[in-house]
Amino acid sequence: MIGLDNLKPAKGSKHRKKIVGRGVGSGHGRTSTRGSKGQRARSGDGSKKVVSFQGAQTSILRRVPKRGFKNQFRKEYEIVNIENLNKFETGVEVTPSILKEAGLVAKAKLVKILGVGDLKKALTVKAAAFSKSALDKIKAAGGKAEIFK
Repeated sequence: MIGLDNLKPAKGSKHRKKIVGRGVGSGHGRTSTRGSKGQRARSGDGSKKVVSFQGAQTSILRRVPKRGFKNQFRKEYEIVNIENLNKFETGVEVTPSILKEAGLVAKAKLVKILGVGDLKKALTVKAAAFSKSALDKIKAAGGKAEIFK
């Protein structure tokens, strides 16, 4: 019967740690199982090399020409079309956090309202940016648009 008192690991699953560098008589002395020369024989050979490592060859990242520019200060807006705001009750103050709760945006950060579709309710909309047509449609429906950072 198997119990906690007589459990053993499966046969062959446990290995003794290889002891190297303890003299020629041990069989793992002198070069300590690393072979004679080369990068892997040296100390600090960095067995965890960078993915792009290619030996003596210039890496692909350095051979391929670089193009373009990525602005690290760019503002990325989450976009909501004005037709999606019809799901809210008349007179409600629509903020980025309310849009997130409604599932219209993923993050309640920079939200931009675009003028796709029609708005049928008077709402107070707070967002980081509005398109010109969205502003016109909010005002035409009797609502207010406020820029909110």
